[in-house]
Order: sequence, then C-alpha cells, then structure tokens
Amino acid sequence: MRIIGLAGWSGAGKTTLVAKLIPAIIARGLTVSTVKHAHHGFDVDRPGKDSFTHRAAGATEVLVASALRFALLHELRGSAEPPFTELLAKMAPVDLVLVEGFKREPHPKIEVYRAANGKPLIYPEDPQVIAIASDAPVAGVPLPQVSLDDVAAIADLVLARAMPIDQMIRGA
Repeated sequence: MRIIGLAGWSGAGKTTLVAKLIPAIIARGLTVSTVKHAHHGFDVDRPGKDSFTHRAAGATEVLVASALRFALLHELRGSAEPPFTELLAKMAPVDLVLVEGFKREPHPKIEVYRAANGKPLIYPEDPQVIAIASDAPVAGVPLPQVSLDDVAAIADLVLARAMPIDQMIRGA
C-alpha cells in the first residue's frame, strides 16, 4: 500500500479533485481507498435508523452490514482521537490511499491551492508538500506545479510520489 495526501485550505477544491482522481487511478488498474479528516463532529448515520438508535443508546461500536456494504461506527465517548497510523491500520489493503486533510501528518502531499481564497500557501511551512495543484501558476515556488484541470498529470504525480505506508509509519 502506498499513500499520498491532498492538502489545502477549505474551498480550494480538494474533495472535487479526489472525486476526479479516484476514477482516473482506477482506470489505470489500481485499487484506491480514501481517508478524510473532519474538523468538526460528523454523522454518517441519521435519526430514525436502528444503527443511530444503538449508538445513541451508548454502544461503543455499531457494525451495519448488507449484501452491498458494511460500515463500522466507533464512538470515542470522550477518548482521544486515534493516531493517524492507527486509523490507517484499520483499512483493508489497496494499491493507493488518498488522504484528504490530516495535513500535519508525515506523508507526501500535493497542495491544492486557489489564490482567490486569499489564504497563504501551506508550502513551505510543511516540508511534506511535494507539488502544487492550482488554478493558476504560483510564482516563487520551486516545486512541480500542475493545473487543477489536468487530472491525468495530477494522477501521474500521485503515482510517482506516493510513499509506501510502512515507510511512513516507521518514520512517524
């Protein structure tokens, strides 16, 4: 398994890019999973569903399964957020894990940048940023730059620069 992230400020287009990269990489014959960090509380469950009722009643974990998929919901119940490497260890093996968020973790990242957001670059503060994907050239950046619209070039970069997960975990 190899790993690479997409990092950037809210509104830069990370989720849109991930949604384009997944099919582009799968078309090359690889399997892809994603890890997404949410900064706020979130729900994948909704009131009225049995799984929500079980979780609301105090269950630490609720596993919901069908012929099409399964989902494991784990409530932290006041415990600390698990380390990134622990979360990765829970994933089934695939060729590539695309990470959205977790920008402080030590994996290679492509920064998704839009000048119109009015936010500073994450690079050079994050030495793990290995390239910039932007809607316009970014002056003064010595890293490879690709257009946000060039999904094939971004996929090439992702596959060339993704790091083995084992290597990242050992370095953490």
